Amino acid sequence: MKRFAAITLSLLLFATAFAVGGGEEQKPRWADSLRSVYLYTEGIKQRAIAGDTMRAAELFREAIEADSLYAPAYYELALSNAFKTPEEGVELARRAYRLDTTNKWYHRLYGHMLLTSGSYEEALPLFEALQSTEKSPDNYRILAALYDQLGRPYSAISTLDSAEVHFDRDPYLSHMKRRLLARTNQTQRAIEEAEAMIAEVGYEAEPYTELAELYAMSGQDSMARITYNKALAIDSMNFATLISLSDFFSAKGDFRSMLWVTGQLFKGDAMPLEMKVDRFDLLTSDIEFYRKHYMQLNNLAQILSVRYPSEPKVVELYARHLIASGETEQALAHYKLHLADQPTQSEYYNAIIEIESYLQRPDSAIYYTEQALNAFPEQHEYRLMHGQIYYQMGAYNQAINSFKRALRYLPSDSLRSSVWGQIGDVYHAKSEREFNGWAFQRAAQRMCYKAYKKALEYNPDNILVLNNWAYFLALEGVDLERALAMSTRVQELTDKNPTYMDTQAWILFRLGRFEEARPILRQAIALDGHRSAELLIHYGDVLHALGEQYLAETYWKRALDKGYDKQEVERRLAQPPIKKSE
Repeated sequence: MKRFAAITLSLLLFATAFAVGGGEEQKPRWADSLRSVYLYTEGIKQRAIAGDTMRAAELFREAIEADSLYAPAYYELALSNAFKTPEEGVELARRAYRLDTTNKWYHRLYGHMLLTSGSYEEALPLFEALQSTEKSPDNYRILAALYDQLGRPYSAISTLDSAEVHFDRDPYLSHMKRRLLARTNQTQRAIEEAEAMIAEVGYEAEPYTELAELYAMSGQDSMARITYNKALAIDSMNFATLISLSDFFSAKGDFRSMLWVTGQLFKGDAMPLEMKVDRFDLLTSDIEFYRKHYMQLNNLAQILSVRYPSEPKVVELYARHLIASGETEQALAHYKLHLADQPTQSEYYNAIIEIESYLQRPDSAIYYTEQALNAFPEQHEYRLMHGQIYYQMGAYNQAINSFKRALRYLPSDSLRSSVWGQIGDVYHAKSEREFNGWAFQRAAQRMCYKAYKKALEYNPDNILVLNNWAYFLALEGVDLERALAMSTRVQELTDKNPTYMDTQAWILFRLGRFEEARPILRQAIALDGHRSAELLIHYGDVLHALGEQYLAETYWKRALDKGYDKQEVERRLAQPPIKKSE
């Protein structure tokens, strides 16, 4: 039903009553039957003039309450996106359309709302009807896309053929058609369509690129290469052409040409930096490919380094490339060169400290740790690096002093617990490797346990401390019940960690509870994938204690194969078998 005459009349009657902004709302001086028109008109005014879309939506809803058959209010409410759910939006558009099926605006909105909600089957007849009465490229496009979405590609092609009759060759519709022809194995026809498009717009690179892709699909590689060259002659840096050409060379196994094209992409601005970095990482992920094409990959890295000299992602990329190339000193110099970049990057300091430590230059590593702390005083991990560097180089007293100095600056009990745990680890290493007599060893062990105790005061559930303390007690064979309690707590806090399971099993072994230790170690070895020599040697010890000599020797030999100390294995193999208990 139509209400245009009533709307026009109302607008003329009430034009002088419109007021924008504040003031009381004017009450109408007309019959109640026209209230929906007034509310609808107020809604239009609030949205178009006052810019108040929320008030406009309220007025449209009031208009519907006043007259449930008032189609324009349903339409405007659906159009305003003021509905709560997509289903409500579809229903509003449906009501407007059904109240006035001859209105193309309502018709079109209803169809689009169905598309938005994914109701393609329901939308199809609407757009078929719309296309039959309103010939526009957009209707043909939507209808063809619907046919394709519903698994009817031939109907989609027929629709696009019909569009060409009415509008000649539309570039977008023609592109859709060629893609559909290629997907339905009508490659030759797609090639003819592409050639026809080039005849009309031969000054653009994209049609040549698409034609080259079609030639490649049909196995006409030489024609594909010729056509790609024509596209590049028009625009040598065209992003779509270069990406397509790169994929073409990659599919043909011509990686030298593919890498050359990648270099062109890296030189241009169309490819985002993130994509360039990801592409380089992908190309260098295979070590054999890296070695075989090193020179070209090196060229790509240099292109990025020159184009983005201070971009952190590129600085990291180029440094990784140098390290992978065996140029560790150059990578170190590269990082140091960029320490002055702004904003300062903590990752550069981290890399420098790590490389200097790897190269066994502790003085330099300490120096850059101090520089990093000056640049990032709030990052407490740099305070701890001193101790870690000294620990790695075996300077245990300096390590302990560094860790203790760091304790004064740490902001949380969790960090303090961690650092006391590291101090305990250093004391234990000191007891094992600095042999100055038995008394000194025992003193270092006592200091180790004292530090562990301090760590647990700050965090009773420090997993590493609980595990290490329990294991060291098991190695000494002392205070085993306490060790078992700590190890059991670790198992409660973790989920089947082979290392922690090994600790628990070894404590049970030292307690003589061999049958309990056996399944724990068996499961730990399975979870570890038979990689740990320590697990294998311990399992062999448990089997030996249970009198299963043959299996014990099997696991001891496996431990030897995994790098366990040969003398220790031979000592075990020389042990007399233990009689298996009944």
